[in-house]
Amino acid sequence: MYSAYFFHNCRILSRVADLLGRADEAASFADLAEKVRVGLLGRFYNPNEKKFESETQCSYVLPLAFGLVPDTDRAAVVANLVEDIMVRHDGHLSVGTVGMQWFMQVLTDIGHPEVAYHVATRTTRPSWGYMVQHGGTSIWERWDQDTRDPGMNGESQLILAGNLGAWFYQTLGGINSDPAHPAFKHIILRPRPVGDLSCVKASFRSPRGPIRSEWKIDGDFFDWRVSIPPNTTATVHVPTSGPVTESGCPADSAPGIKFLTQTPAAAIFTVSSGHYHFTSPTAPLKISDSLRP
Repeated sequence: MYSAYFFHNCRILSRVADLLGRADEAASFADLAEKVRVGLLGRFYNPNEKKFESETQCSYVLPLAFGLVPDTDRAAVVANLVEDIMVRHDGHLSVGTVGMQWFMQVLTDIGHPEVAYHVATRTTRPSWGYMVQHGGTSIWERWDQDTRDPGMNGESQLILAGNLGAWFYQTLGGINSDPAHPAFKHIILRPRPVGDLSCVKASFRSPRGPIRSEWKIDGDFFDWRVSIPPNTTATVHVPTSGPVTESGCPADSAPGIKFLTQTPAAAIFTVSSGHYHFTSPTAPLKISDSLRP
């Protein structure tokens, strides 16, 4: 899927040129990106079956990550990817270094963080848990290091970790930067409680100060403490379909908080810098029975 990266790089260069005020170059790279998109879909994508030619996880992940999938086909392509992971590969990943960079976060972005969590907690090969259970003290260079000639395995490679560490912070801890406000001037806090996970503690030392996100499932309630650095703001997504309190009071009337909207999955607020304690009725997401291997 090198063509997918070609498309992605063209779009990056177009945005860079636009930021630098080079409108002609921005338009040129945008036009090239569009030509690559049309060519890639025409050559590798089957619009009738909503599948990419090789039908590998990587062949789905990269187009989804880079916005190459037609909007009308997106749900079907997502379903094909999830089926490949949960059914064809028995809940395991099958990507290498190219796809691993995007694999976990794409699953979150397409609405399936529970599938990513299922993959992350496997202990059978291929998985990170398998490495741990078989004496791995760092990420192996290959998923099957213990069953192949060890000559190629330095046992000091992070190459197959991909963005797993980032996924822990971004999806489980919910700490995300806002691309529209660089350097964490504005923060997006959106944790996803998944599977049997009952608590998470995450902190990040941003350029503007420490960001903290600590949550736990306490009975039928989601209990979440967050810290926002000085001179910053944040959009917080509290996982719930019910009322939210902050330090025991209704959140929409608490100081420093403004209610934005309610979605089926979360109540969304903007908050100023400070320390907050949110509580809401909720239940952790579970892997759908239809997705279980």
